[in-house]
Amino acid sequence: MKVAYLGPEGTFSHEAVLRAPGASAHELLPLRTLHETIMAVHDGSADRALVPIENSLEGPVNSTLDTLAVETEDVRIFGEVVHPIRHCLIAAAPVPLQSIERVVSIPQATAQCATFLRERLPGAAVVAANSTAEAVRSVAEADGAVAALGTRLSAELYGCAVLEEGVEDTPDNETRFVWLARAGTNPSGRGPWKTSLVFWGAGDDAPGWLVRCLSEFAFRGVNLTMIESRPRRRGLGHYMFFADLEGRDADPAVAAAIEAVRAQTERLRVLGSYPAA
Repeated sequence: MKVAYLGPEGTFSHEAVLRAPGASAHELLPLRTLHETIMAVHDGSADRALVPIENSLEGPVNSTLDTLAVETEDVRIFGEVVHPIRHCLIAAAPVPLQSIERVVSIPQATAQCATFLRERLPGAAVVAANSTAEAVRSVAEADGAVAALGTRLSAELYGCAVLEEGVEDTPDNETRFVWLARAGTNPSGRGPWKTSLVFWGAGDDAPGWLVRCLSEFAFRGVNLTMIESRPRRRGLGHYMFFADLEGRDADPAVAAAIEAVRAQTERLRVLGSYPAA
């Protein structure tokens, strides 16, 4: 089985994949972007993919949400895993922190380590990279003035030194990853279950439209665990709404709520119904 993830080797996505049961039996496929990773399932070049969808500090992963909502109607979420995120400050070799002039990483990582960067490396410039592992790989041959934020795994893979570990702003930083497969793949596992939706409507600028939609869940005792909005890219004021809710889409109350919301929207899609982590 081919399993795609955001590469290169050493990313947090790679860490999460390696922790999955049976990972050693799979062919792992590192890809350059989240869009490519999701689309690999869509076009059949991968059987499964594991992608981040939400971080406890920085919130939703917009690229994942947008791609699932509008580009991959034949891809479904069939599972999830919550992975702890422990950022390390990494350089080619051990150096004092005061010598570091630049820190390389992805914007999400630098945001999750903002306090550390502000207090411990106030004079260092922050440079964006495509992934944490790419950031570490880029500093592997650099001089002591450059460091990266990444995983301990990436430091080991690229022969670098960990200067400090656990530099994220809060120790309980974690990311929720979702497993993706082609539609028709049956999730396995025992409950509790979770269902993920996306919906939007032509009447989304009418007073109370969103309240009416969400009330359909409340009236039936269906608990929402997440709601997020993203622009529909058709002018200001029009949004897609993502929601996670407790229960399986086949449960009577959940199914009734989904159909009631569907009747008030232009488009509603069940992105997946799967065992919760």
